Amino acid sequence: MKYRPEFPERFGSIQHSRAFCHPFFEWYNNDHHHSGIALHTAHSVHYGLAQAIQLARQQTLLVAHSVHRERFVNKPPALPLLPGAVWINPPKLSGGPPDSAPVLH
Repeated sequence: MKYRPEFPERFGSIQHSRAFCHPFFEWYNNDHHHSGIALHTAHSVHYGLAQAIQLARQQTLLVAHSVHRERFVNKPPALPLLPGAVWINPPKLSGGPPDSAPVLH
């Protein structure tokens, strides 16, 4: 958030911070396509919509490939994969180094 160009150096009051953060969080959760979650919005991943969106995107890419093969020289286009889990602060596992990421199955 602090890397956004419109982020103020300081908030003048709690009201100022709320006035800034409310629309920012709305955009961040519902409109911003995050690279860490395969260019989905936080909303679509949180509410289980990402798989259906991923299938629709892949269908669109396959149609584009079939119509314009000359644009895809090496192979058909593929979407980034949805990660199994995303962490800001991964939980610490016992038995491993304190900064190791959890093993996901």
